[in-house]
Amino acid sequence: MAVGLVVAIALAQAAAAAQPCAAPEYHQFDFWVGRWDVYPTGKDKLVAHSLIEKVYGCGIRENWMPLSNQPGGSLSTYVPAEKHWEQFWIDSSGSRAQFAGGWNGAAMVITGKWGGPLVRMSYSRNNDGSVRQFGEQSLDEGKSWKPSFDFTYRPSAGAN
Repeated sequence: MAVGLVVAIALAQAAAAAQPCAAPEYHQFDFWVGRWDVYPTGKDKLVAHSLIEKVYGCGIRENWMPLSNQPGGSLSTYVPAEKHWEQFWIDSSGSRAQFAGGWNGAAMVITGKWGGPLVRMSYSRNNDGSVRQFGEQSLDEGKSWKPSFDFTYRPSAGAN
């Protein structure tokens, strides 16, 4: 009986190793994957293009291409030991930021320091297939929040 248990455990570990990113948590942010045209929410003035890709089996990479010509990007992944998502951002101005958070049942919500203020970003899928990225900032370590940006990612007109 003990040998059977050891074999069963070994098979389960081998299966987990073969599919390390198969758990549902790794797919909570998949709704953001795509080729997007980005607009301020409620407006029709294009401000950026963004390519969001699944990478390395477990990650999501953002390629932010604003029309203002200051590109940047992020790499996001689920961290099972911490039971949360992490995102690292870097851009052409030298700005960088680290965020952590997770799925709250309606949106991916991540928070971190970006320059001076604390920034909270919420990503949610809209009924029409677009994605809203709503940013807020706090100057008092999260006691109060003020909106700082609000974008809608619409499927790119140039997407196949």
